[in-house]
Amino acid sequence: MIFINGVLIVNKPKNFTSRDVINELNRKLGTKKIGHTGTLDPIATGVLVVVIGSYTKLVNDLTSLDKEYIAEIKLGIKTDTGDITGSVLEENNKYNIFKEDILYVFDLFPKEYEQTVPKYSAVKVGGKKLYEYARNNIDVELPKRLVKIYELELLDFNNDVIKFRVKVSKGTYIRSLIEDLCKKLNAIGTMSSLVRTKQGKFRIEDSHILDEININTKLLDSKDILDIKDYVLNDYEYKLVSNGNKLNIELEDGYYNVVYNSENVAIYKFIYNEGRLLMFY
Repeated sequence: MIFINGVLIVNKPKNFTSRDVINELNRKLGTKKIGHTGTLDPIATGVLVVVIGSYTKLVNDLTSLDKEYIAEIKLGIKTDTGDITGSVLEENNKYNIFKEDILYVFDLFPKEYEQTVPKYSAVKVGGKKLYEYARNNIDVELPKRLVKIYELELLDFNNDVIKFRVKVSKGTYIRSLIEDLCKKLNAIGTMSSLVRTKQGKFRIEDSHILDEININTKLLDSKDILDIKDYVLNDYEYKLVSNGNKLNIELEDGYYNVVYNSENVAIYKFIYNEGRLLMFY
């Protein structure tokens, strides 16, 4: 077993699940302690932030980062999955949409709203994932989530395809967003393409192609992935940290790399002067 620690930005290929990517990295890097920080559908490509070794402790913090996508809507078709890979439920090419209509809807679309989670998703209800209910044709009330739409920009409109860029909060489903946009356009549509271009500070331009990753691929560390400061521990504080305790120190909110005897010891996240241990090195 190889022990490596860090973060890797992968450009997820199409027709791979996020789990497929992790399985491939397990093999390439020779370690099983790998996770990702935000599922991408098989149809989607782009930024998949992967945490390795001790950095798996940062999953929640990295998953909570805002995300940016470029997506395409195929008008005139509705599927059960909300994307082009699903079974067709309805077809209707009788719509009369102009670029001005799309711009109007985008401009007035709420910046924050309760979004319905798609039935083909891994969100659990009653201990089972929603897609398990869907595959067994079992009706279940779909949960809603409060999501934020920070930016919504039309990139292109060509006959029956709308291409747009969007920046959203954690937990936003682009398939659901597309369904909500189509309702406001009085049309039906489905997601035909999706690329995650950014997650937090991680950009697709800085990602690695899966086939090219190997044991020598450089991993990112705490200073690359977080806006982090150093804090030097005294002997008493080092004993607290060594036992996994919180640190009650008057520091500004944010992430801190705590150091003892010139060695990196752990990463803490301070909120209201209380430091929560995120990970040991």
